[in-house]
Amino acid sequence: MKTTVAIVDDHHLLAQALAGLVNRFETYKVLFCAENGHDLFKQIPEKGIPDIILLDVNMPGMNGAETAGALREQYPSVLVLALSMLDDDQTVVTMMQNGARGYLLKGSKPDELLVALNDIRDKGMYTTAFLTERLLAQLNRPASTLAPNPTHGLNDREKTFVKLACSELTYVEIADKMCVSPRTVDGYREAVFEKLGVKSRQGLVMEAIKRGLA
Repeated sequence: MKTTVAIVDDHHLLAQALAGLVNRFETYKVLFCAENGHDLFKQIPEKGIPDIILLDVNMPGMNGAETAGALREQYPSVLVLALSMLDDDQTVVTMMQNGARGYLLKGSKPDELLVALNDIRDKGMYTTAFLTERLLAQLNRPASTLAPNPTHGLNDREKTFVKLACSELTYVEIADKMCVSPRTVDGYREAVFEKLGVKSRQGLVMEAIKRGLA
């Protein structure tokens, strides 16, 4: 069975070109195209819930961030891949905070789109050096500009581990900073990965940004 895709973009020619490209991928099928979030939610009841949505960021009426947030509430099983010409830190972080599982620039090559679709389908997340750099850049803002951190079931030591893991420190260096053994840090890592539902350090950084933990 093919993985179903919907494309949400107010540029009709681009949406149709993307649909044609995705339909050429062997394991994917485009259900429909929508011009913004409002149009997407009108079409879903009639045409079906897609597995993945390619979601433009800048759209009139209901933009990408608003649409991603509404999808997370109404259709949590749908996986969102943000697609945009914008590459600034704040736009990327906002999309990820609203539930996007990856961020792809519109100037990317077709094989990069296929990798992104495959990763989101198979791993639940598409990470790249570009995305990680934008998220880390956001982490380096002055502390006064950051929102208060919720606990998300983490204890104080685990929250400290998350902050350190979102830096460039190695796990051994994190152990030294926390004045514990590397084995103890391994325990923190396993507990945090389980509580946040991630499987890698890159995934942890992205999830920490989305949840306001970093």
